[in-house]
Amino acid sequence: MAVQQQVTAGVHNGLTAKPALRAADPELAALMDDELTRQEETLELIPSENLASVAVLEALGSWLNNKYAEGVPGKRYYGGCQVVDEVENLARDRCRELFGADHANVQPHSGSQANMAAYASVLSPGDTVLGMALDQGGHLTHGSAVSFSGRLYNFQAYTVSDTTGRLDYDEVRARARQVSPKMIVAGYSSYPRLLDFAAFEDIAREVGALLLVDMAHFAGLVAGGAHPSPVPHADFVTFTTHKTMRGPWGGVIMCRAAHADAVDKSVCPGTQGGPQMHAIAAKAVMFKQCQGPEFRTYAHQVVSNAAALAWGLASRGIELTTGGTDNHLMVIDLRPFNLRGRAVQTAFDEVGITVNANAFPGHGGTPYNPNGIRLGSPSVTSRGMGEAEMDEIADLVSRMLRDFDDQTTRALVRQRSLALCRRFPLPYRS
Repeated sequence: MAVQQQVTAGVHNGLTAKPALRAADPELAALMDDELTRQEETLELIPSENLASVAVLEALGSWLNNKYAEGVPGKRYYGGCQVVDEVENLARDRCRELFGADHANVQPHSGSQANMAAYASVLSPGDTVLGMALDQGGHLTHGSAVSFSGRLYNFQAYTVSDTTGRLDYDEVRARARQVSPKMIVAGYSSYPRLLDFAAFEDIAREVGALLLVDMAHFAGLVAGGAHPSPVPHADFVTFTTHKTMRGPWGGVIMCRAAHADAVDKSVCPGTQGGPQMHAIAAKAVMFKQCQGPEFRTYAHQVVSNAAALAWGLASRGIELTTGGTDNHLMVIDLRPFNLRGRAVQTAFDEVGITVNANAFPGHGGTPYNPNGIRLGSPSVTSRGMGEAEMDEIADLVSRMLRDFDDQTTRALVRQRSLALCRRFPLPYRS
């Protein structure tokens, strides 16, 4: 399938642990092989996980790891940065071209650090920020009390509708008028619907706030033209490179030109030191791959597969929050099955289906053990699966939830999930 071409590009000798590693640390090499086997034999449905290409992994495991390069290209604290300056500029230019952004900083080590640096570039401790509450679909860095965001800033929350589970932008506007934030954060960790970026922009301008869109989850869909872009509407856009982007673990900040210097200084020396040049090189490879037609096919297939999976679940009587999905993820309400998320997550691990326990509005559970599970289509789509396989996966999920304690059902589901994995193998072995 076309959606598999980008992942398989560059395969030669496979990615099992190399001889030097086996000789130096056979114990660690064996564990790496075990993890590769787990990935090969598991249907990965966590929407924030994916399969990086062999080319990305080769850049990530390169000698660029050896170079210290604090600062930005042309303004380093260390000598010997002539080549890595070119590497970082390549990544920055490709990012700006891909998304149409004024400026890009590709140094953040994670999405959380990207958000931290973006906040710090224009906010002072105690400033008021309006973001989506964690139990409504937001992220820890959108104001959770256990995160730096909730400890450093006066985060106020907007929520989804009690009846539809969707955002009501009139209510978001009313909340913004009430709290007068200096910044509004739009974005999510588990909201299965499109965001109206124009509405967020209008609300922010009305109350005199800056707008930051955290597109960590859907950046790859934007890059592939399968999702509206927030870039024309936002002052800042942050994202991760390892979810729907299929790149290395890391983060990126894009912003309007007026904020470029402040963002760069906020990243280094403000919130982190030397950049990981091997990771930045891998991001450059990823950006190039995202510009190709194969990735556009992939991004659209992710959305189609998510819709097919949601339909397959709903047609089997499984309740989804908001009734479905517009993007790559969905959340199952487990209450009709009298099950809790943590127990379901553990049981699904046993049968080769990886999901994660997840809260949702009005779930009635605890943050660590909520009454929902979150599923997504990015990783299984990278393996080459399509709508027919999504219906098969929906059937496996349904069987598990309906006969949760039946060992015969679990054995059958494991047999079928393994057969499906073997029909769509990973590209990492020779």
